[in-house]
Amino acid sequence: MPNNAATGALLGLALGDALGYPTEFHSVPSILAKYGPWREMRLPEPALITDDTQMTLAVARGLRTAMDRGVLAPKRLERPLREEFVDWYQSPDNNRAPGNTCLRACNLLKAEGRAWQDASQIGSKGCGANMRVAPVGLAPGLSDEQRAGAAQLQSGLTHGHPTALAASDLTAHAVHLLAQDTDPAELVALLRSYAVENRTRYHHTWLGDLWTRAHDPSPEHFIARGWDECLGVLDRLAEALRHPDPETDPCLATGQGWIAEEALATGLLCFLLFTDEPVTALRRAACTSGDSDSLACLAGAFAGAHAGVDAWPREWADRVEHGSELVTLGALWDA
Repeated sequence: MPNNAATGALLGLALGDALGYPTEFHSVPSILAKYGPWREMRLPEPALITDDTQMTLAVARGLRTAMDRGVLAPKRLERPLREEFVDWYQSPDNNRAPGNTCLRACNLLKAEGRAWQDASQIGSKGCGANMRVAPVGLAPGLSDEQRAGAAQLQSGLTHGHPTALAASDLTAHAVHLLAQDTDPAELVALLRSYAVENRTRYHHTWLGDLWTRAHDPSPEHFIARGWDECLGVLDRLAEALRHPDPETDPCLATGQGWIAEEALATGLLCFLLFTDEPVTALRRAACTSGDSDSLACLAGAFAGAHAGVDAWPREWADRVEHGSELVTLGALWDA
């Protein structure tokens, strides 16, 4: 296992988030004009994070609360997650360009007694679902079923589209594999096998009747739609890696990352282009035409899970907002 994989992944995602925050919504030429060569991008001063890291912290805290209370199960996780999401929604710090899906769903989650499935935005597969899921892949001692169920449940509270559920599950699985020292060269094939294996598996215990909010004839049909979109983008990722071009905007190969499956694939592409250069992977993800903070956030989670906490310059780690809480959470799981 990498040295302090959980700490490395949590710090990496925050560093990527902070690096990509100023470049989001800008074209690659305008980023280069403002910040110079992408391989020399510096961490901003101050190194502020966005809603991506805020929501990751909400998931991590909710998960830790649930696991402190006993064996991880749907009801035990749903309550603290819901409380953390509503706290985030109502916080004065929630001013970092949060996504509309999260805002709408969290507003509905405030209502006591409302089933979370009624708050879920069933039509949304925005990347807000999987940009925050890394803690589920890092938490120790979970079974495959618990990890998959928790990843999909935390997505479903806000993003109920089957592709958001599947992409969250795949993202957590990728983080888990890398933290377990899986060879990055094998990662895409392993993720593809996992997607095929789970294509028609609907986690009733974790998701309840969420599927009935869509217009699918069965829960299996509902979830398969999500896995099929993820399989499609994994094929595009594999093709991009056959002819790697580090100098070209990765979004041209696997998408801009505003939606869940593209965020997974493009975040992975940035990491896999530079498996031995984690900081370069972050810089590549931050200098893209797409959702640069979320892409760099995911690339940082993958790179940190793979290389551990030593992947990141100490001076960067010391400066990033919420760094001490991320290190504390990571250290608990690394121990």
